Amino acid sequence: MSYRDVPKIELHLHIEGAAPPGFIRGLAQEKSVNLTGVFDEAGHYTYRTFNEFLSVYEAATEVLKSPRDYARLTTAVLEECAANGVVYAETFISPDFCGGGDLAAWREYLHAMQEAAEAAERAMGITLRGIVTCVRHFGPDKAKASARCAAETAGNWITGFGMGGDEMMGHQGDFAYAFDMAREAGLRLTTHAGEWGGPASMREAIRDLRVERIGHGVQAISDASLIDELIEKNIVLEVCPGSNVALGVVPSFAAHPIAKLREAGVRVTISTDDPPFFHTTMTREYDELERAFGWGEEDFAALNRIALDAAFCDDDTRARIAKHWDPS
Repeated sequence: MSYRDVPKIELHLHIEGAAPPGFIRGLAQEKSVNLTGVFDEAGHYTYRTFNEFLSVYEAATEVLKSPRDYARLTTAVLEECAANGVVYAETFISPDFCGGGDLAAWREYLHAMQEAAEAAERAMGITLRGIVTCVRHFGPDKAKASARCAAETAGNWITGFGMGGDEMMGHQGDFAYAFDMAREAGLRLTTHAGEWGGPASMREAIRDLRVERIGHGVQAISDASLIDELIEKNIVLEVCPGSNVALGVVPSFAAHPIAKLREAGVRVTISTDDPPFFHTTMTREYDELERAFGWGEEDFAALNRIALDAAFCDDDTRARIAKHWDPS
């Protein structure tokens, strides 16, 4: 069976990374922006290594230069999500790409994205929340500016703060000031770790940033004591299997550690990360995990319950989304 119509929750989704290639090409044509090297002959995003992926990602954002662009992007991304059964999503949004860290500009971008998200919820029944994200390879000072934007706009729609980018640059603790600022504003915290940096990067994230979720985290499989710590501290992993396969973190879905982590008692969830870059959708993630591990509807319902419990939303939103699995 295909899982396209099964209701799904996605917690790890970069808004620019989810941009359909056709949408970006269309904007580039409208604005006469040359995106040579971003797409292959078939029109897909093209890269060979993780660093090339980051470069292509940032090059694609060159056509996203206004609040209206981000409003259109939000609509396009949510259409793709809803078409794959996603009923609730959280997306990473960076002030670095939305106004360059300027608070007044950030408010304009944010207003445009929120309006588009609310329209999509009315039209398609999908709920979106935003996680403000600093970019690790832009450095701690830029992260502080992002955290200020996050703190000043925290509320029912901006509900979290996190960090993406090149996991091999510096240490998690270099960004503690930004995370402390976000925490004091009431935002919930996540960070990318354990994708490339190994178990040590996850320990740093837990100790120095005091996050409650970790993006990826798959390297925990090589460290039994870290697995115990994840379980003890109830830390949820935002696992993106298709992304890990596409980037060569693991060789295949069958070799992916998500099943072993789950069997060990770690709370894992399923997301797509940057779906068109990795030729995936939430439907494909479910289909491939069924093929790899024999998971069925009960398994995916259990994983969605974990995701809903870990979602950075208020209790009223959580109760409303839960009705997709328990209408009573």
